[in-house]
Amino acid sequence: MTLAPTTLTARAVGRRGPALVVLCFVQFMLVLDDNVVSVALPSMREDLGFSTAGLAWVVNAYFLAFGGLLLLFGRMADLLGRRRVFLTGVVLFGGASLVCGLAQEPWHLVTGRFVQGAGAAMASPAALALITLLFPGDKERAKAFGIWGGIAGLGGTMGLVISGALTGLASWRWIFLINLPVALAAVVLLPRLVPESRAGHAVRLDVPGAVLGTGALVSLVYGLLRAGESGWSDTTAIGPLVLFVLLAVAFIVAETRAAEPLVSLSFLSYRIRAVANGATLLFSAAMYAMAFLLMVHLQTVLGYRPLAAGVAYLPFGAGILVGMWLSSRAVARLGVRPALVTAFLISAAGLLLLSGVAPSDGYASGVLPGMLVTSLGCGLSLPALTVAALTGTTEEDAGVGSAVLSSVQQVGGAVGVAVLVALASRRSDALAAQDDPLHAATEGFSLALAVAAALLTLGAVLIGTLLGKRHRPEEPLDAAEAPANHANRR
Repeated sequence: MTLAPTTLTARAVGRRGPALVVLCFVQFMLVLDDNVVSVALPSMREDLGFSTAGLAWVVNAYFLAFGGLLLLFGRMADLLGRRRVFLTGVVLFGGASLVCGLAQEPWHLVTGRFVQGAGAAMASPAALALITLLFPGDKERAKAFGIWGGIAGLGGTMGLVISGALTGLASWRWIFLINLPVALAAVVLLPRLVPESRAGHAVRLDVPGAVLGTGALVSLVYGLLRAGESGWSDTTAIGPLVLFVLLAVAFIVAETRAAEPLVSLSFLSYRIRAVANGATLLFSAAMYAMAFLLMVHLQTVLGYRPLAAGVAYLPFGAGILVGMWLSSRAVARLGVRPALVTAFLISAAGLLLLSGVAPSDGYASGVLPGMLVTSLGCGLSLPALTVAALTGTTEEDAGVGSAVLSSVQQVGGAVGVAVLVALASRRSDALAAQDDPLHAATEGFSLALAVAAALLTLGAVLIGTLLGKRHRPEEPLDAAEAPANHANRR
């Protein structure tokens, strides 16, 4: 289904290409900071005097703010203006990056990371909403999302490489300071390229829904982070997860009664978007866990130094670029459903290849084949998932639709790391007493990646059976799939 050109599109004709470049560079920066600190953590602990528990919050503070505030800021972007919220988020992110780069005490860095996450939660859904409205046609939107998804995937990969290089050759502070030129360029250029856009009619922010929804997401992300650190039986993990359930139920009740809900249940239940978000949850769980486990496996089992482990990830970025290039073509020729099923199965096959990497395997013969296959499937998947997850969004709800997708990605990643890393550790610990430590660690790694492959296979089944019968992007949706009216789209 090709949407009618929006007001934003009409006013930005001729500037959409440069605008996409700016928005993608900002997204690269935001995703980069998801994991750019990973390799630098030991240097931060030495310079600033972190405790072991406190050091974890350099990572967790960012995830907590980013994952918890996405839904709130996505809706605010629809109401207050997507360009305004995007630029505010970029300024906030840039300022917090400066604080992190100049930090002299542990609390300076943790506070800066939390504010960075809040800025990312403002900028990311607003940017994706702007792209959704700038490229209303399915074919051009698929190409734009292909670039967006590829750049985001590269950000996740390059974070490890850049962190290792800057920490080893200069200082960990530069992993934050390099954000400043990108933030400054975005603030200067974007107002000249993209006009303001917001929901077509004036509505008030659903305050009860905002409080309950934000509280539920923050509780969920915090509980998952604690579970990943302390185990699922720890009360510091169980308490927030129970609170999440209570707040989520209260949120659903509040949204059914609100005249202008933060996100309506009809928006969430629209089949194509619901299936795409469910598949994204499984995909993110598998891929975030794979990235974490493979980095640990390279260093602790295969003996790579941090910089070498980061450089070893470079082919993953190349595979994503190839997949990104193929994705829009696959969607245009085959349709979203066949393209996604194929992409998920390719990634699952790659994870199974990686699960067989043994301590004695070399990089070219052991690690590289699985990495390339997995990254190809990842590059194919990300743009097509985004196309499906934002199907039917309009100028009224593009921001909240983008925020829902981003929230699902963050929550899926947190679930994947918490569950699969715990599964790998439990398997390794069970074997360590009577087996060689390297072999025990490999067995845990292999089990977790096999489960990740099973999650992607389940996602392929979900997409193949439930996504719908749409074969070509230019063909209309089946009557049963198309929103009956504007209320359903919202």
